[in-house]
Amino acid sequence: MEQVVAWLHEKNPGLDGPIAADEDLIEARLIDSMDFLEFIDLLEEISGATIDLQEVTIDDFRTLARVGERFLGSAGLAEAGAE
Repeated sequence: MEQVVAWLHEKNPGLDGPIAADEDLIEARLIDSMDFLEFIDLLEEISGATIDLQEVTIDDFRTLARVGERFLGSAGLAEAGAE
């Protein structure tokens, strides 16, 4: 999850402080349409698994908690709660 948070901070240099596990990343504009495919690539790299875009919804990417649960397993979820 640290890599995901670091990527979000890199894409949003004005972002100060931690990102809450339940913060809506899309509504907060921390992920925009221009960066979305790069975000998916990052998740695939971290998880070691291909993300089938026909089997996910936008809600799977909405919060750090959901990203951790959906793509990074229980370890990712635990780390998301720590942010």
